[in-house]
Amino acid sequence: MNTLKNKVQLIGNLGQDPEIVNLESGRKLAKFSIATNDYYYNKQGDKVTDTQWHNIVAWGKTAEIVEKYVNKGQEVAIEGKLTSRSYEDSDGQKKYITEVVCSELLMLGGK
Repeated sequence: MNTLKNKVQLIGNLGQDPEIVNLESGRKLAKFSIATNDYYYNKQGDKVTDTQWHNIVAWGKTAEIVEKYVNKGQEVAIEGKLTSRSYEDSDGQKKYITEVVCSELLMLGGK
């Protein structure tokens, strides 16, 4: 059960092309977001779509695969862990962000 302590699995579509960052250390970082949809019916019986956006980061070989093969609109399955961090923006305001650090990536759908 130790592997279940911080594990995230998502299937969704990319909202835009991944942002690739080449670090001075030589490591590669890929940042992108995916949308997941959930459906429910309101009191009037209308089907309502609830879309959630998830920030994803991938490092190393996974980032290289994202750079070469993953594009806006593509459906992917992600497995990773949930992380939170904070930073100061240009106005000195503290901002918080929650991301999924991707350890496994599966490209779904076909071309």
